[in-house]
Amino acid sequence: MQLIWLRSDLRVLDNTALAAACERGPSLAVWLLSPGQWQAHDDAACKVDFWLRNLQGLSTALAQLNIPLLIRRADTWQQVPEALLQLCQEHRVQAVHFNDEYGVNESTRDQAVRSTLEQQGIAAHAYLDQLLFKPGSILTRSGGYFQVFSQFRKVCYERLHLGLPHQVKAPKAQAPTGVASDPVPAEAAGFPLPAQPLRELWPAGEEEARRRLRRFTDECAEDYQKQRDFPAVAGTSQLSAYLAAGVISPRQCLHAALSNNFGEFDSGNQGLLTWINELLWREFYKHILVGYPRVSKHRAFRAETEALPWRHAPDELKAWQQGQTGIPIIDAAMRQLLATGWMHNRLRMVVAMFLTKNLLIDWREGERFFMRHLIDGDLAANNGGWQWSASTGTDAAPYFRIFNPLSQSLRFDRAGHFIRQWLPELASLDEKNIHNPVPADDLFATNLYPQPIVDLGSSRQRALNAFKNLPTRQEERAVT
Repeated sequence: MQLIWLRSDLRVLDNTALAAACERGPSLAVWLLSPGQWQAHDDAACKVDFWLRNLQGLSTALAQLNIPLLIRRADTWQQVPEALLQLCQEHRVQAVHFNDEYGVNESTRDQAVRSTLEQQGIAAHAYLDQLLFKPGSILTRSGGYFQVFSQFRKVCYERLHLGLPHQVKAPKAQAPTGVASDPVPAEAAGFPLPAQPLRELWPAGEEEARRRLRRFTDECAEDYQKQRDFPAVAGTSQLSAYLAAGVISPRQCLHAALSNNFGEFDSGNQGLLTWINELLWREFYKHILVGYPRVSKHRAFRAETEALPWRHAPDELKAWQQGQTGIPIIDAAMRQLLATGWMHNRLRMVVAMFLTKNLLIDWREGERFFMRHLIDGDLAANNGGWQWSASTGTDAAPYFRIFNPLSQSLRFDRAGHFIRQWLPELASLDEKNIHNPVPADDLFATNLYPQPIVDLGSSRQRALNAFKNLPTRQEERAVT
């Protein structure tokens, strides 16, 4: 008997571990409930709900292949080796198959599982699945991991020109095993069900993920390069949650994009080319997790930035979290996050720079808050994005590049459609004042909308001063 250990790969199609297990013989699948670990990782309740809803559909799909889905509990990952060993002994499993995950805790867990199983004569097989390239295979000439995305991307394209990663075939139905599937729980302890409107925004299942992919590549991708920065427009793929949970694979996305661009990487549909670039950004941050493990440990990629004098400003942090900063584009974006479990990518950068530069609050506060609310929360992408915006990370925006939220608002939501959607108290304002409500307006007198909690000009200068006073990288090396 073979065992497929499902993690962030909740699909039947193009699932490397699933296909490999089924080729070797009769197979079972298992999903481990680990609410204690999920809480330690700040996983959002809406994300856990999304996992469970996708598991429901996956259980049905696996049943059509006569593959039972078993549910076991391992509250923390320290309990995983023993839980899997017991399951293997119960069903006389010869080998466990799983797709690689990345991060310090994930690697520690998987190594412990491998060691425990092999001591008992049970094989453990790991596969490349959630990435196009295995970490460690895209390196600089000196053999190190890339720190600059453009250089990483260049090598990725060179490899892709030589040949595309192959999608694996879906397994055929096997003979019945006689093992009954376990019911998938509707919710996990400590993770309350999200509001129904949020759940309806993110239907579960592989078919929904493929539908979104088809809609994007067929109808929206041509304008993606132009439309992706405008939050009031549905100009993005809306696939991030499905990629994060593994309901669809990056290989499926890449092949769909290229099939709609006649196989071209260098010409043709600029929207699709730009989107492929975004897939490679996702790839880049996963490789960083492996090459530079400190970013998995709440550490800045650029060590010298650990000396930044971050402010302890709990009231300002709370105002940012609740969408009550008095800066409309910031507040609208934060309220979108709270209501939908998702935020437009342009706005993720804008609100992150506001928190880390204008408020000079530690990027880790923002990273944690995002993870606790994002349905597409992913350690690599979330950490990479926050450190980019905070100028503490790899390929980071220079510290003197500080987005002005008012300029961003005027540029990407000029008519104020997005602001009006999420800040109805400002809906009556004209296109000029909606971006920066005038303090004398009755709006403030009636407490319908707060006054700005910070002056953008002086706070920008405060951030510049804080970064200018950091030791250089050479000085940092000398000190350490």
